[in-house]
Amino acid sequence: MNPPSPVSRRSSFLGLDFDSLNESGAAEAVLSLALGDTFAYVVTPNVDHLVRLHRRQNDAALWSAYRGATLCLCDSRVVLALARCSQLELSLVTGSDLTARLLCDGDLQSAAVIGGDARLLNDLAAKYPHLRFFHHIAPGGILHNPQAQVEVAKFVEGCAAGVHFFAIGAPQSELICALIRQRGKAAGVGLCIGASLEFLTGFKRRAPRWIQRAGLEWLFRLTSEPARLWRRYLLEGPAIFRIWWRWRLNSSR
Repeated sequence: MNPPSPVSRRSSFLGLDFDSLNESGAAEAVLSLALGDTFAYVVTPNVDHLVRLHRRQNDAALWSAYRGATLCLCDSRVVLALARCSQLELSLVTGSDLTARLLCDGDLQSAAVIGGDARLLNDLAAKYPHLRFFHHIAPGGILHNPQAQVEVAKFVEGCAAGVHFFAIGAPQSELICALIRQRGKAAGVGLCIGASLEFLTGFKRRAPRWIQRAGLEWLFRLTSEPARLWRRYLLEGPAIFRIWWRWRLNSSR
């Protein structure tokens, strides 16, 4: 039997309906969904996700993957600030903080990781010895590899864990979660959490709390990985302000 669906107020912003849950409420909802006998999944859109979505306005599958999520949590202080400028109060729940809370929760006994390598799993096992981990190593380029996506789906369908962390990036995590739910053979809950596990194991360094609170985590990440992230943050990311302005104009009509 499925547990009750998480109940929260939803706020429509920039084309998505965000759940107004704090971190504690989101973790409680995830643990409840993990007990379900049908597959649910959680998306955590940030600026990069929203810019990609609006750049691909006609990509019905991509929009459906985000809009079809059981929970949609805001993972960006920039998005949070723009919502406040529009008299909307969103709740900030970052994928990294939610992942850390879940892995430390005494009620969670096992977890599956999709993505990463053996080193990541060894580091997770050392950091969270109370958990039993299941692992599926996804190949590079999985976004354009339907067979590899089906292999991920089959892994989740046969996995004993109730919580599945998708660490293969966006939008492939969201699209594969939508595929798994469409197949209707899996149970539990999937979380699209990006690089969260790499932050938790120390493979990548996360910005200090004061930088996060100042809304400058993007700048910290840019200076940490300039070759990989300069285009995302300097060329593509600023489009969020144009997207917001258009949304605001359309909403006022």
